Amino acid sequence: MIVDIVAAMPRGRLITIEGLDGAGKTTQAAGLVRELESRGVAVRLLREPGGVEVSERIRSLVVDPALSVAPRAEALLYAAARAQLVEEEVLPLLSGGTWVVLDRFVDSSLAYQGGGRGLGVEAVRAVNEFATGGLAPDRTVLLRVGPATGRVRQAGRGEVPDRLEREDEAFFGAIERAYDAIAAAQPERVRVVDADRPPAEVLAGVIAAVEDLVP
Repeated sequence: MIVDIVAAMPRGRLITIEGLDGAGKTTQAAGLVRELESRGVAVRLLREPGGVEVSERIRSLVVDPALSVAPRAEALLYAAARAQLVEEEVLPLLSGGTWVVLDRFVDSSLAYQGGGRGLGVEAVRAVNEFATGGLAPDRTVLLRVGPATGRVRQAGRGEVPDRLEREDEAFFGAIERAYDAIAAAQPERVRVVDADRPPAEVLAGVIAAVEDLVP
């Protein structure tokens, strides 16, 4: 009887926000959470890499500009952080009916390590399939912004660039192309929003991109 009740419980939705550094992911993810809460949706906002203690410790490694991290090691570290977050937070929340909005998920690794680092999207996808147990977002919002605009926005934050943010234009160009390829291949899951517009207009686009999922 308990098994039947659990099986009948509504599963939460997994919404992921993706894009280049400087696209406004953190701002838009927070805005989307506020909108969902205003509609009575139980929702949690989490970030990657991070969200739980093990993953936060891994985050400190992968963003540290003082460290030299090999591309394969980088991909595996991100996957490990993701595996812990999924196991410890994401799956229990979804199973309990809570929505999860994730600031980055698997597509980030496909774009950054698969595309930017040149490891190959399919190789990185296989690692992350194992890390997440095959968990896939119900909807991914790709905030599309050019690398140059992203750079300007990063500089405007007044923060010291992390290890990846210090990479060159070729790196970010490869990431942009990888993201575009992912969006073109999976249009039902990935919705592209022009992030070059003012934040309020971008948020309206983000909300529209998930509107069909909201009860």
